[in-house]
Amino acid sequence: MSLKISPVRDVKVSKDLRVSDLIRLYGEIHGFTAAALHQAANILIEGIKKSDARFLAFTGNLISTGLRGILAQLIDEGYFNIIITTCGTIDHDIARSMGGTYYKGIFEADDNELRRRGYHRLGNIFIPIDHYGKIVEKFTKNLISELVSIKKRWSVSEVCREVGKRLAHDKNSVLGAAYRANAKVFVPGIVDGAFGTNLYIYSQFTGFELDILKDMRELADIVFASKCSTALILGGGISKHHTIWWNQFKGGLDYAVYITTAVEWDGSLSGAKTREAISWGKIKSSARHTTVYGDVTVILPILASYLVSSLKD
Repeated sequence: MSLKISPVRDVKVSKDLRVSDLIRLYGEIHGFTAAALHQAANILIEGIKKSDARFLAFTGNLISTGLRGILAQLIDEGYFNIIITTCGTIDHDIARSMGGTYYKGIFEADDNELRRRGYHRLGNIFIPIDHYGKIVEKFTKNLISELVSIKKRWSVSEVCREVGKRLAHDKNSVLGAAYRANAKVFVPGIVDGAFGTNLYIYSQFTGFELDILKDMRELADIVFASKCSTALILGGGISKHHTIWWNQFKGGLDYAVYITTAVEWDGSLSGAKTREAISWGKIKSSARHTTVYGDVTVILPILASYLVSSLKD
């Protein structure tokens, strides 16, 4: 193995430091996570420029935070055109777009007390009970009534598009952004959440049906037709695996960035680094790839700001 090395350089910051300059500073600092973040930024810039299939995969918990607006922005501005996520994304996107208010809380809160006062806790986000389940239930009931008047059988991505159409008034809605940008949304674990549960409940009375395999055909067509693919994968679980799983059928991703807090020593998919995916053919051996360890709510705003400033220059 040949090594290409260069000296570590000491850096200083200025009071008017821009995020784009900060990324370059990370490249000079180099040590530990700074090197990975600098590498991730440059991988994404190149990948987005070169790829026709640009995957953004993330978990639904992020949509309960203010990061929702940045995710919507990245989709709205066309940086990513294929979204793979969890049912929680639909739940929180509907709740927040349709009048629900989520609050800043603390991890250390007494959950018994929160329950008595009518709040759910999602990490350090407090969600009034009436601002979640009831809103999702009412929205889904009305949605199904409208959909079955058109046809009985729908794919998950078709349903997501219809949800996005109804949330497009909200500039911070992720599904609304996907609708506005004509980006595809795939939710392989659709039944694992409030929205999916309500689909099941109202299907009993309306004849509504989900065609999950149609999504598989559509995703397969996208992957096989793509010439070059990039993925930014935030967190783990089913959204991560679905993204890399399907890309193996075209020989793997050309560009891949993972951001995770999970570790690899327990053999979990969530903790697996990009290099492990090479052994499965899910990322090409020739790909540019890296894993960044850290909280997505801290890392993504830095990366997103760099993408927006660099790709618009």
